[in-house]
Amino acid sequence: MSDATTDPGRSNGASGRSATPPSRATAVPARPAEASGTDARLLHGTGIGQPGAVLRFGYGTNGLADLRLDDALALLADLGYDGVGLTLDHMHLDPLALDLAARTRRLAQRLDALGLGATVETGARYVLDPRRKHGPSLLDPDPDDRARRVDLLLRAVRVAADLGAHAVHCFSGLTPPGTDQDTAWQRLADALAPVLDVATATGIPLAVEPEPGHLLATLADFHRLRRALGDPEHLGLTLDIGHCQCLEPLSPADCVRAAAPWLRHVQIEDMRRGIHEHLPFGDGEIDFPPVLAALSASGYRGLTVVELPRHSHAGPHFAELSLPFLRRAEATATRSPALVPPHGDPSATPEGSTS
Repeated sequence: MSDATTDPGRSNGASGRSATPPSRATAVPARPAEASGTDARLLHGTGIGQPGAVLRFGYGTNGLADLRLDDALALLADLGYDGVGLTLDHMHLDPLALDLAARTRRLAQRLDALGLGATVETGARYVLDPRRKHGPSLLDPDPDDRARRVDLLLRAVRVAADLGAHAVHCFSGLTPPGTDQDTAWQRLADALAPVLDVATATGIPLAVEPEPGHLLATLADFHRLRRALGDPEHLGLTLDIGHCQCLEPLSPADCVRAAAPWLRHVQIEDMRRGIHEHLPFGDGEIDFPPVLAALSASGYRGLTVVELPRHSHAGPHFAELSLPFLRRAEATATRSPALVPPHGDPSATPEGSTS
């Protein structure tokens, strides 16, 4: 997603490593040292590909918002990225443009020429409403407002199909004031039903992201939605590695293993426990080699996209730094088989946390 929605005290830039989290940390319990009792189904293969994959890394255009889209794509190709997380927004590929189909065709040709894969993301802050960040949402009380968000997702699925993208990302949104949980969940399921119909028809997975502060905030919430919708084939998961560090009871690497059967898109950045702030690699608490080892072992074949939306002011700089960091972490994981537990076993230590 583009950034945190519920953390007004966050810094706009990267901060240094700190032994004591800042005071704006949310009350998130420390995760246990050993993950146990996990449903066996959550810890087995994905059906996506064979284990031991070489990972494919991308960079999100929401972290390159000050660049023209063509310049951003050329930069990523020159730096050696495998793909791009394309946020549909007014400055890049405007999903409301009258000539969207023609623009999409040209973009597909450009991606092909550069050898870049893509995933389509829908977390633009003000693309639908210039006054409400991420509004309207799938949970809004006004059905016409919900329909506008549904329309954006339908457009995103069609764009993804035309681009040959591997998934469309989305999120639930915040629960509106005065809306009870049961009503919010029903609105979410009802809103996503027509999107899943088009996703099924086009063969494009809809990858829902658990977002801190949203109705659907955790992996457990994703499974609640999945069950409510009858476990549709084209409903998948966007797993944000930083969010796992922020609030999940499992370590980030164990989250990957638990989510593996449903992984359709991955976002990655550094983060601290209890603080929803997307950080450059090395500025948070995540131990990345075990995370990347788990991703490789899962057989995940989509893009793993760097998500630094608050760093567009220095986007080219962080794009240049991020890929070598990830490749080094991947190489460390490859050289250290002990980082990958026996298939089906969660790790014995909370490698994603220093708290």
